[in-house]
Amino acid sequence: MSVRGGCGERRIALVKRKLLPDELTDLWQSVEQQELSVEAFTREQERLLAEYRQTWGDALLLEGYRDLRESLLTELGLYTQCSDLAEIERLCTHAVATLKQEWQVKVTSNERRSIERFYDESRTAMYELMWWHSLRDDASPLAYVTGLHLARERGGRRYLDFGAGVGSGGILFARHEFDVTLADISSTLLQFTSWRLGRRNLPATYVDLKTSSLTPCAFDFVTAMDVFEHLVDPVSTVEQLSEALKPGGLLFARIAAEPDLDRPQHIVQDFAPTFERLRSLGFTEVWRDAWLWGHQVFQKA
Repeated sequence: MSVRGGCGERRIALVKRKLLPDELTDLWQSVEQQELSVEAFTREQERLLAEYRQTWGDALLLEGYRDLRESLLTELGLYTQCSDLAEIERLCTHAVATLKQEWQVKVTSNERRSIERFYDESRTAMYELMWWHSLRDDASPLAYVTGLHLARERGGRRYLDFGAGVGSGGILFARHEFDVTLADISSTLLQFTSWRLGRRNLPATYVDLKTSSLTPCAFDFVTAMDVFEHLVDPVSTVEQLSEALKPGGLLFARIAAEPDLDRPQHIVQDFAPTFERLRSLGFTEVWRDAWLWGHQVFQKA
């Protein structure tokens, strides 16, 4: 699938206001045409990203906190009953390496039960994801804000975050009055997610994918953020999401992964069968982030 080819007219129809990656792509054309300096482009990009950071922070910050990192560390401390935030931060910053060690010890590669047990039992993923969502090392969680803008313009209110992790996307969408469902294979993460939303008095439905199925034809908008590379069978996941989406509903996902020695849990790099199954089920790619983080939007027929 090409990044730009064939999507222009559909992209115009998708939203009234350009999404941030398209806005930046167009702005860069002004640089190439020497109508705007690189320095001016950089300033504008940082300004627009700062607006995204504000939206993300406003949703996730605990009451009384202004620093996102401190707030998320405090939240972990409250949940784990650890008052030593330095220790919590240490667990967060070492989480990628710890997950790698846990995977090497506990997981038989490509064995579904082994992988499910790893995600179900590991608490380390909680630290890794909360640190990622602090935006200290990587701003890609802000793609949820792109998804929010798109979902709000489309008008549907039934939202599913598939592979919801620690629930930050659900908090963001619930803050903006969506009917939120959070699905994950990890009971450990779902318990933490339920605690987080409950603390904020935000309603949501929780689906443990080991024991429950998604409601058919229930959702207008689905996110699957950095999920597909973790799946034993991403093709069957596409089938599940197709069944759960309403006709005309949108799937917002990043379906891509490069080999990563630090993350052996990224077990899929070839997504050609996944894209082929999307096509055969009648999904059409209607948008792609060609500038920032590479997410795609697929519309169900």
